[in-house]
Amino acid sequence: MWTYNKALEYPINIKCPNPKLAKFIISQYGGPDGELAASLRYLSQRFGMPDQKAKAILNDIGTEELAHLEMVGTIVHQLTKGASIEEIEKYGLGAYYTDHGVGVYPQAAAGYPFTAAVLAVKGDPIADLQEDLAAEQKARATYEKLIDLCRDDPDVIDPLRFLREREVVHFQRFGEALRGVQDKLAQKKFCMNDMKPINKKDNDDCGCNN
Repeated sequence: MWTYNKALEYPINIKCPNPKLAKFIISQYGGPDGELAASLRYLSQRFGMPDQKAKAILNDIGTEELAHLEMVGTIVHQLTKGASIEEIEKYGLGAYYTDHGVGVYPQAAAGYPFTAAVLAVKGDPIADLQEDLAAEQKARATYEKLIDLCRDDPDVIDPLRFLREREVVHFQRFGEALRGVQDKLAQKKFCMNDMKPINKKDNDDCGCNN
């Protein structure tokens, strides 16, 4: 059960519409490394974790990514709110406007819509957590590129910096989860071919080094 607080995790108050920036930033709403993908990935992966601490970390971060999705959607909304049709068309959002108006639709900056094909859920805790570490680094790198593109607009840069910093924290927490899972798996004899507990005879026959 989730409780929704009717306030953004970090305040956003953009004074000047800028459809050009909105076209770029929307990638963190519905792009392959964006907040929607991150949230669904983590909230799905948690079921395959072997201990409650790892499950809790994935649940916590997956939930926070929903808050970040709300923040990115708010940024896109404020950047397009009040923009003229001429501005929308000038900055390449004519096709987007035709299909969605100035609504916030999950897609990448390149224009293709969100797809669940970007979700990496392997059912192997080590593989999933390694994927999560990479995902947080990719998200951090994307935010840094967006900050570069925003240049002199502090109203946009400030929340983007907050989001970038949270990706760093998430990376650290996933590292903590990975170490915990590795320690737990090391407590038992496991065949690394199938990640299931085995007896000594099977262990001798499986061909792995455990």
